[in-house]
Amino acid sequence: MIKLNLPVLFAQRGIRVADADRMSNLGRATLYRLYNNEVTRIEFDTIDKLCDLLNCAPGDLFVKENVTETSKLQEKTQTE
Repeated sequence: MIKLNLPVLFAQRGIRVADADRMSNLGRATLYRLYNNEVTRIEFDTIDKLCDLLNCAPGDLFVKENVTETSKLQEKTQTE
């Protein structure tokens, strides 16, 4: 599963969601959904604004989790 890494990035930079709202013009509700990984898609414009806000590259915004579970499922499928 791919998730946004915003909690870590915000903490590293000392930014709160309320601060990000004022600095990025994304909207507090949108930022809370992004911060809490309650989204299923994200627009390029939003990624661009987050990168500008956090001074990072798009790849820094995302992390891939549950790699071991995916690997186990693939192994099981291949052996059957």
